[in-house]
Amino acid sequence: MAISASFPHRPPSFIALLLVATIVHIIGVKSVNAVCELSYRDHNKLYNYSLASPLRKFPHGVLSEDGFYKVAVNETVVWFQLCDSMLFNHDPPACIDCGDCGGSSRCGMGCSALASNMIGGYPVCNSIGHLASTTVYPMDTKQPHMGVIVKMSNIQPRLNCSLSVTVVCDYNNLQGPHTLEKSGTCDYATQLRHPAGCAKVISTQGSGWGWFGTLLFILLCFFAAYMLAGIIYRHFFLNIHGIDMIPNLEFWASLPHKVQSLIMSLVRRFRGPSAGYRSSYSPVNF
Repeated sequence: MAISASFPHRPPSFIALLLVATIVHIIGVKSVNAVCELSYRDHNKLYNYSLASPLRKFPHGVLSEDGFYKVAVNETVVWFQLCDSMLFNHDPPACIDCGDCGGSSRCGMGCSALASNMIGGYPVCNSIGHLASTTVYPMDTKQPHMGVIVKMSNIQPRLNCSLSVTVVCDYNNLQGPHTLEKSGTCDYATQLRHPAGCAKVISTQGSGWGWFGTLLFILLCFFAAYMLAGIIYRHFFLNIHGIDMIPNLEFWASLPHKVQSLIMSLVRRFRGPSAGYRSSYSPVNF
């Protein structure tokens, strides 16, 4: 009662700030979900991935509950967060230069992936991925159920960097990341196993046009083009007006009768003589 009674006495600026914060939170959640969603069609199956959706053992989906993943190989350390920006409550990166990813005081909290390399005995950091440049695609288009690849990049005037994280479908638990590969100047790749990498498969068997429907549609298109070309030619070049503009009008007018005659002929052939049929020959009595 005390809380509800004191709320109306809050200044309008406080209420407006609360509404803005709520809207920003909702928009932020939706943007993360949008980045982490993928629908991929393969033949008669539709594979839906939603990496940020909560799971039974992982309420944050593929996102690390620590706010970041970390993998180190030799003198290179990579921090990243899938489908969101990183958040460090413990063990923050210690970097000499972190200007494009939060600055020295908030290093790593302004991007989705950060790499640190020892240069001259000092850890020099470089942003290798941002949330806005994140893309998701199947790791194997021939076997979409195996998982997806989440690729983050950081496009700079002098240096383009990226991090590709392969999320292998594993219904049981989370494993990794343990390995780190580097190609080029600053293109990295790592892998982890997670239930969020498993797609929800929807069967679309029987849907779509099929080969017969496609053939019928093509024939109808040709027929429509033929009729339109004939009408234009007869109207503008032969100066014919009215219903006579339709090419081969006599044939189309007689077509229903011809079809009816053909159907009746087939019916008589399969049913045989009717019950009221009488032969033109009569028996001769001797």
